[in-house]
Amino acid sequence: MASTSKNAMKRNAAADVFMWENKYVSAGVLGGGTFLWILFEFAEYHLVTFVCHILILALVVLFIWSNAAKLLKKSAPQIHDVNLNENLVVQLPCGLKNTLDCAIGLVVDVASGKNVKMFLPINFGLWVVSVIGNLCNFWTLMYICFVLLHIIPYLYMKYELEIDAYAKKSVTEIKRLYATFDAKVLSKIPRGRLKDKKEA
Repeated sequence: MASTSKNAMKRNAAADVFMWENKYVSAGVLGGGTFLWILFEFAEYHLVTFVCHILILALVVLFIWSNAAKLLKKSAPQIHDVNLNENLVVQLPCGLKNTLDCAIGLVVDVASGKNVKMFLPINFGLWVVSVIGNLCNFWTLMYICFVLLHIIPYLYMKYELEIDAYAKKSVTEIKRLYATFDAKVLSKIPRGRLKDKKEA
């Protein structure tokens, strides 16, 4: 029961950051992300080098602090044993596998013609990602997603009614356009003839 409440608190803490419940914490996280993006993108610092330098700095500081504390007869830093949660280690790959299985299954259904309705949205989504990927590199893409996570939930909570009304209109318009496309193009595509020819 206690672990459930701890997990809920962690989830709430992450949501609070993205919903700007504490403006100083949210601004600090956004500022830290911006600093890292500038470091990797413009200073051309590499992730492995950055992690190694952080670990070296942490080890040096803790080493000096521990030895200085013995000489000055002060309290040494309390370093606790770190044990990875076994459930987290097991569930993370399983969750990733399930997500990949669903994505691959959807792509296979679309490619084999079982899910015609998702053909256009998936291709459009992949095209948008390819355009964005062509315009910017991995770190810039991650930074854009990070900034959007700080903006979109907050704006949605603030203007929920207006956004929902606009989304309903958009969905209705998309359905109308798809129905027109289906009537004029998709319905005229012959199906099943290749199968009949192979059997003959």
